[in-house]
Amino acid sequence: MQSTPLTPFENTDIRTLVDEQAALRGAHPFLVWEPFEGEGRTWTHAAFGQAVRRFAAGLQARGVQPRERVLVHLDNCPESVIAWLGCAYAGAVPVTTNTRSSADELAYFARHSGAVAGITQPRFAAQVRDAAPALAWIAVTATDNGAPAAAPGDGFLRFDQVDADPATLAERPHDPMAPFGIQYTSGTTSRPKAVLWTHANALWGARLCAQHEDLRPDDVHLVHLPLFHTNAQVYSVLASLWVGGTAVLLPRFSASRFWPVSLRHRCTWTSMVPFCVRALLAHPVPPQHSYRLWGSGVSSPPTDAHFRVKTIGWWGMTETITHGTIGSVHRPNPPLSMGRPAPGYEIHVLDADGRPVAPGQTGDLYVRGRRGVSLFLEYANDPEATAAAFREDGLFITGDRVRLGHDGALFFADRAKDMLKVGGENVAASEIERVIAAVPGVAEVAVVGRKHPMLDEVPVAFVIAVPAPEAELPARIAQVCAAQLADFKQPREIRLVDKLPRSTLEKVAKAQLRALLAEG
Repeated sequence: MQSTPLTPFENTDIRTLVDEQAALRGAHPFLVWEPFEGEGRTWTHAAFGQAVRRFAAGLQARGVQPRERVLVHLDNCPESVIAWLGCAYAGAVPVTTNTRSSADELAYFARHSGAVAGITQPRFAAQVRDAAPALAWIAVTATDNGAPAAAPGDGFLRFDQVDADPATLAERPHDPMAPFGIQYTSGTTSRPKAVLWTHANALWGARLCAQHEDLRPDDVHLVHLPLFHTNAQVYSVLASLWVGGTAVLLPRFSASRFWPVSLRHRCTWTSMVPFCVRALLAHPVPPQHSYRLWGSGVSSPPTDAHFRVKTIGWWGMTETITHGTIGSVHRPNPPLSMGRPAPGYEIHVLDADGRPVAPGQTGDLYVRGRRGVSLFLEYANDPEATAAAFREDGLFITGDRVRLGHDGALFFADRAKDMLKVGGENVAASEIERVIAAVPGVAEVAVVGRKHPMLDEVPVAFVIAVPAPEAELPARIAQVCAAQLADFKQPREIRLVDKLPRSTLEKVAKAQLRALLAEG
């Protein structure tokens, strides 16, 4: 009889980490809130632990049971961190959703996840109520990320009403394989998939990210990327919690506020995406700053000299929890590389026949890890998608293509099939195509990305109309997209065409469409 190997986190869960740091680092600042409007606030590790425990007890008092899902639809704010980890502390499963989602997308998230309650802010309260009528209750924060906001009206709870004595929390085992959280991530299907993490996944991400980033208890991590994504959740917040450090939270990235906030709090670490770096180039770099390192998709970009900082390149997905490849903190990294395989992962770069590529060649990227620990547990409520994500030999299919350098470093070559990167957001072309194809008058549609100087790419839709199309068809398509898709998913251009280029098996040759846009 084959035994199940122990996880690195036996008999622990997120409660263990929160409670340990509250005891060990109690007086040290953990969460520092820097709103654009209103007063800031600081929570020590002890105060943060107490806030999380009180929220968890409040969920229990309002009838939320372990393993039930709670919709957390919030922009960056202290309540988003407290609600996210408070749900997990209570044994519930926070479903963190993109606040730029359309009403249609939000309704899908609530329905598909089976969420029983919701946490949001004033500006989204009516949208959440209308999109998710099955929620037993919805709690609303007092402000919109610090900005004053009118009360949403009757039928909502105040966020501070989700509060109870932690001593009332029911006992339950510290099970590392219990569900921790859900994020909806764009894939190559028409609807986003619900990536389910366990508590072991969250702790693995916290521990590995802290190691990869060389984080220390005195590090101060600036968090400006959205908290409904893996980067801010694990690369920043959980990694800082793991070492007992400090996270300075902004409502969102602001190029004009980046340096003043960084200097005021002596920030030493932050994650970057290309949009942020390009925006910061327009602002002067202070003569002195405290940053030790930045993290981004590539190592040692040319801008490092301008900002006087070392950037560590990495690659990861929501499904890999942390970085599957990582640059070295202590050694030089090949410029623009995404590092080398990270400890804890088995990385394969294979050609079309499944054979390892030679140095200098490009191939498909596959990852082997342990489900529920170093890889996500499953796509919730979708066993077919979960099975399709792995090869028969257990390798996770990333869909990305990378080049193997002659020195063993890896370089990103191409995006996952039919995926766009819009201002740091992953967008499946099929999500947009599904919406446009349902518009009366559309016979066929193909969506590709057009290069953009700030956002990397923006979607462009090529549409074949039924015979004798209405002149208003592009406007109607744009209207439907605005109603059903998040703003960053909406096409920036809608082109009516008589035909689409075809490849083998009559598939649309999207490479030719991209080339057409590039020529234009």
